[in-house]
Amino acid sequence: MTKPANPILNIHFGLVCLSSLLFSCSFNMLIPELPGYLSSLGGGEYKGLIIALFTLTAGISRPFSGRLTDTMGRVPVMVVGSVVCFICGFLYPVLGTVAGFLFLRLLHGFSTGFKPTATSAYVADIVPRERWGEALGIHGLCFSTGLAVGPAIGSAIRLAYSLNVLFYTSSAFALMSIIILMNMKETLKEKQRFSWAILKISRRDIIALEVLPAAIITFLSYTAYGVILTLIPDWSAHLGIANKGLFFMVFTVASVLIRISAGKVSDKYGRIRVIKAGLIILFIALLIVGYADTITGLMAGAVIYGMANGILSPSVNAWTIDLSLPGHRGKAVATMYIALEAGIGLGALFSGWFYQDVISMIPIIMYVSAGITIVALGYMFIRRQISLPEESELTV
Repeated sequence: MTKPANPILNIHFGLVCLSSLLFSCSFNMLIPELPGYLSSLGGGEYKGLIIALFTLTAGISRPFSGRLTDTMGRVPVMVVGSVVCFICGFLYPVLGTVAGFLFLRLLHGFSTGFKPTATSAYVADIVPRERWGEALGIHGLCFSTGLAVGPAIGSAIRLAYSLNVLFYTSSAFALMSIIILMNMKETLKEKQRFSWAILKISRRDIIALEVLPAAIITFLSYTAYGVILTLIPDWSAHLGIANKGLFFMVFTVASVLIRISAGKVSDKYGRIRVIKAGLIILFIALLIVGYADTITGLMAGAVIYGMANGILSPSVNAWTIDLSLPGHRGKAVATMYIALEAGIGLGALFSGWFYQDVISMIPIIMYVSAGITIVALGYMFIRRQISLPEESELTV
C-alpha cells in the first residue's frame, strides 16, 4: 500500500494539536461558571463584559501577535498565549472583587490574541497548500474538543470542589500546553530578535485587506457565538440543566464529528459553497435555540449549532490563508481573528445589555442573531467574486 503524498499526520502536527487542546481546555473550563461567580461578587449587571472584555484585548493584541509571528517566529508567540492563561488562573482567587475580576478578563484576553494566530500560521507552514482545509479541520477538532470537555470539566470541578480548585486546574492545563510548546521545532526560517521597533504598528500592519471577505463573514457569524457564551449558562439553568457546560459539550461533539469532512469538502469543491451551507445551518440552529423551551429542544439546537460551527470554522480559516499573501500569513490570520473577536465581543456586549437577567429576552436575542446570519449569507451571494481558484470550482 503506497503512502499518501504530503502526509499531514506527523509529530509536529500532533504536538501543535495537543497543545491547542490543552490551551482550549484551560480557558474554556471557566466560561460556564464565570457568570455565577461574577454575580456572587455583586456584579451581575456586568455579565456581558465577561466575554466582551476578553475579546477586546484579544482583538487589540492581534496586529502585534501577527507581526511577531511573521518576524520572531511561531513558537514564541504561542508560548506567550499559554503563559497568560497560566498566570490568570492563579490570579482569579487573589483578585476577588468585581473590579479585579473585570481586569483579569482584560488580561486573560491576551491569551487568545496570541496563541491561535501563531498556531494557524504554524499549521500552514508544515502542511501542503492543497490540504490546508483538511489540516485546519483536524486542528480545529482538537481545539473544539477543548471547548467541549473544558466547560463540562469546569462545572464538574466547581460542583465537586470549589471555584479556586477550578481556577488552579485551568492554570495546570495551560502549563502542560507550555511544556509541549517548548519542545516544538520553529518553522519560520528568517527570524528576528525581539526589539521594541517590531511592536511599532502602522495602519498597514493592522488589517490585511486581501482577506477582508473572509473577515466579514467571520465577524457576522461569530456575533452569535458571543450571544451563546453569554446567555446559554442562564438559559440552561432556566430549563433545569444542572451542568451549565452540557450545551457546550453537545455542540462541540457535533462540531468535531463534521469538522474534518467539511475541511476536505472545502478543499475539493471550494470554500464558498461550503460556507454558504454552513451559514444556512447556523440560521436554523439559532432559531431552534431561541424557540427551545425544553432540555431536548435546547440539545437539538446545540447539535445543529455544532454542525454549523464545524462546517464554517475550517472553511473560513482555510479561505483566509488562501487569500493571504506570501510572507504575511501571520497578519492575514490576525485580521481574521480580529474580526472573530470583534464579533464575539459585540455579540456578548449587546446580548448582556439587552438581557439584564430577564429570561424572556433570550429568545428575542437569539432571533436577532439569526437575522445577522442572514446578512452574512446575503453578503456571500452578492459580493464581488475574486478570481482565485479556491473560491470557484477547486479540485485537488
